[in-house]
Amino acid sequence: MKALILAAGLGERMRPLTATTPKPLLPAGGKPLIAWHLEKLAAIGVRDVVVNTSWLAEQFPATLGDGGRWGLRLHYSHEGPTPLETGGGMLHALALLGDAPFLAVNGDIWTDYDFARLPTQPAGDAYLVLVDNPPQHPQGDFALRGDRVACEGDARLTFSGIGVYRPGLLGDWRTVIGQAPGVDATPPRFKLAPLLRAAMARDAVGGEYHRGAWTDVGTPERLAQLDHALAAR
Repeated sequence: MKALILAAGLGERMRPLTATTPKPLLPAGGKPLIAWHLEKLAAIGVRDVVVNTSWLAEQFPATLGDGGRWGLRLHYSHEGPTPLETGGGMLHALALLGDAPFLAVNGDIWTDYDFARLPTQPAGDAYLVLVDNPPQHPQGDFALRGDRVACEGDARLTFSGIGVYRPGLLGDWRTVIGQAPGVDATPPRFKLAPLLRAAMARDAVGGEYHRGAWTDVGTPERLAQLDHALAAR
């Protein structure tokens, strides 16, 4: 399985730290956030990892190189000066990811979730890992009904930013997204969530609830808290 690390965001909530450093390259526990993912991916046998980039894109190859230190082959999907959002970024990276299901993870999270738990062949278009709602996102995103993920439900959970996707999820993106800002750009810019909700309506999204550690490193304060927690491990 190949993997995609979503690392193209502007990191606006992390200013001033991200004025000079992309958020996934900020250090936590003595190493860049993205390095925690690279280590975990290498440990489960992933060899090819695509990193999508935009803001301060040149810093990624300068810092990470070709991935050889982790036993990986890194490929960079540069999106230009304007990030393509999650859906557009994933679509843009498909040329490097191929036709098989791929693992994708947000570059600005930290978790103890074991990537080896993820299915290599999801039953449906996608498989998502959900977590408890953090204080900054109390409303959650989706509901988990057994091993299926739904848009609506009583006990809503937050999408962790970890999932497995079939490229076919993006096949009919234009019909699902419709007319929205960015869709007519070259390359197109759009969010992934509408495609996931459409797949959920077809009962084509599986998932699980992760009860362990997970942090959305969205502010300097949360980065400092994570760094302190990792230093104490």
